[in-house]
Amino acid sequence: MRPVGVWRWSLWGLLLRLLCSPCLGSPTPSGAPEKRAGSQGLRFRLAGFPRKPFEGRVEIQRAGEWGTICDDDFTLQAAHVLCRELGFTEATGWTHSAKYGPGTGRIWLDNLSCSGTERSVTECASRGWGNSDCTHDEDAGVICKDERLPGFSDSNVIEVEHHLQVEEVRLRPAVGRGRRPLPVTEGLVEVRLPDGWSQVCDKGWTAHNSHVICGMLGFPSEKRVNVAFYRKLRKRAAKASARRSKPLGRPVTKLKAKPKTRMGRGPVKRLLARRQQHSFGLHGVACVGTEAHLSLCSLEFYRANDTTRCPGGAPAVVSCVPSPLYAASSGQKKQQSKPQGEARVRLKGGAHPGEGRVEVLKAGTWGTVCDRKWDLQAASVVCRELGFGSAREALSGARMGQGMGAIHLSEVRCSGQELSLWKCPHKNITAEDCSHSQDAGVRCNLPYTGVETKVSHSFHLGSDDWGTLEAMVACRQLGLGYANHGLQETWYWDSGNITEVVMSGVRCTGTELSLDQCAHHGTHVTCKRTGSRFTAGVICSETASDLLLHSALVQETAYIEDRPLHMLYCAAEENCLASSARSANWPYGHRRLLRFSSQIHNLGRADFRPKAGRHSWVWHECHGHYHSMDIFTHYDILTPNGTKVAEGHKASFCLEDTECQEDVSKRYECANFGEQGITVGCWDLYRHDIDCQWIDITDVKPGNYILQVVINPNFEVAESDFTNNAMKCNCKYDGHRIWVHNCHIGDAFSEEANRRFERYPGQTSNQVI
Repeated sequence: MRPVGVWRWSLWGLLLRLLCSPCLGSPTPSGAPEKRAGSQGLRFRLAGFPRKPFEGRVEIQRAGEWGTICDDDFTLQAAHVLCRELGFTEATGWTHSAKYGPGTGRIWLDNLSCSGTERSVTECASRGWGNSDCTHDEDAGVICKDERLPGFSDSNVIEVEHHLQVEEVRLRPAVGRGRRPLPVTEGLVEVRLPDGWSQVCDKGWTAHNSHVICGMLGFPSEKRVNVAFYRKLRKRAAKASARRSKPLGRPVTKLKAKPKTRMGRGPVKRLLARRQQHSFGLHGVACVGTEAHLSLCSLEFYRANDTTRCPGGAPAVVSCVPSPLYAASSGQKKQQSKPQGEARVRLKGGAHPGEGRVEVLKAGTWGTVCDRKWDLQAASVVCRELGFGSAREALSGARMGQGMGAIHLSEVRCSGQELSLWKCPHKNITAEDCSHSQDAGVRCNLPYTGVETKVSHSFHLGSDDWGTLEAMVACRQLGLGYANHGLQETWYWDSGNITEVVMSGVRCTGTELSLDQCAHHGTHVTCKRTGSRFTAGVICSETASDLLLHSALVQETAYIEDRPLHMLYCAAEENCLASSARSANWPYGHRRLLRFSSQIHNLGRADFRPKAGRHSWVWHECHGHYHSMDIFTHYDILTPNGTKVAEGHKASFCLEDTECQEDVSKRYECANFGEQGITVGCWDLYRHDIDCQWIDITDVKPGNYILQVVINPNFEVAESDFTNNAMKCNCKYDGHRIWVHNCHIGDAFSEEANRRFERYPGQTSNQVI
């Protein structure tokens, strides 16, 4: 609302601006903001708490969707432009790292670069609308000078009605003594408003409201509250309040009396204290139940001059049901009924629990979802189906990395009430309709469990057996993303006076939520090397690489070659032949080789770099280049029951960008002692006709086998996902020819399909399936 008298002062301000515009210290627009063509279709507002009316998190509405700006490369010049978009004369400062709280929805702009003289933010350089690698923890804010532009239209003014906006919700336990287990699943609903935390009146409260609250707190569903129990508490609180308000009569000898019921005085005191606070700030909550956030519901706020709040009502109480993943930590009984069948949706490539690229199971094969019409309702269905709460963000544009293989769904339209994503209307697509650059992702609301407080930089672990998988769990527990390195020596980090090792023998699979869930020595701590210099350490990162083998290319290029021994001296020197080759009659005879091309893609969010530095790379005279990794890939021939009968001895690799996607430039090459690695969006191709790109099967007998290729087998380099590093194919070898078919990434099939694969009975023809 514009105060009375502003128009009068605006005329004087306009005259002063015309006469003295050269003397103003900050860049100024050349015209009124509402006249700018560049801003047509955009709206701007300030949000977040706590803040004053002229400061806050910058939010932009584009194509009907509100979003934020990343703080990467953000400057005061950009703040000048944005403050003018908001109707202020200039900026006095800017903020980073979501000082006013993280926003929701899209991150519209990243790497925003302005000179300060632009008439519109659309004239500034950036990565493009909606193209960002940031999270909402990096949302930018501005602090504008509290002086409005003359003649500014209210269409782009700060939305005052959003000043009373619910941005955070919590449950405050009303009963129970001592320290309560986390997560808190039942309690009084409290919302954070500009003046602090307030309670919600329960008049007209419905199960739909509870469903939305539980979703925001990371729980998939709600349950009915024992209303009679809370009514009894309120009656006792009312009686206690009446006794306190009565005038004192004659003295009594007995000051304290034992309560006649089993309920202690503690719950009554706490409920009485909250009743006396009169902290109601919200009433008239009307949710449909499909909202991802309480602010999307119809809300009525109490006015400052309201004398009577929530007459005849009480604080709203909500009880949530945690998923089995979190039920144990909250002390609740685990669900007796197991979910029927295998999960048909999963998340891949996320740095934190409850986030990632959405993948769905169809006809026994996992595939991705196209982001067309992808929204919070569909994302929330996925989150609740997986046992989390509602969705914080519905991600598009492969923000969680690109998948590989099939794209199963497109144009998913959920109401939010569905129990599974497959229940939502959707479109079955072909490869031409969508690409993996449009893979959909989600970030889900998680319950607060406090696991990150159980490990810190001063939490000492024995470094025996400590590696990348264990470091992955530690970084996840700390909320710091992926593990870049798992360190076994930390003598160069000051650990203060903490010298006790509290955990040893930690062995993780890499998927655990905390180190407590990993196997370890328990209370009996033993370390081969003691002292603070040998405690476990980690280096964490928000991004990581993710390598996948192009399995279809292996299937297409596999063949047998009988290669003369006199052409294999270099390969023998590099240990690329089976051990029986040492006793061969050199240079006479031959070795039988299974050859195929290997195309390794980096579909993660960080470049894949060798673990060793350039100083330790090894020059190989035969191949004429440096090898940066001793063990990068294992090539094996296995029997259907898993027994290894031949291996490729692919010992050393050089890493380079052979080819890249259209919009990605090559960065790494092996020639001339160049930098080695695989860029995001590129792949390293080892053709079938290159030395050592084979498996020596000279000693393999005819039969049915499995061809297995494992990338980064020793987890030497951190990746976001190690479950997709193995590839398997069915093989039939008759002693003269070989048939390779059914090649797939290790986690591309359902569990049932993988079991059928291991029991492969053989193939009767050479037809590729």
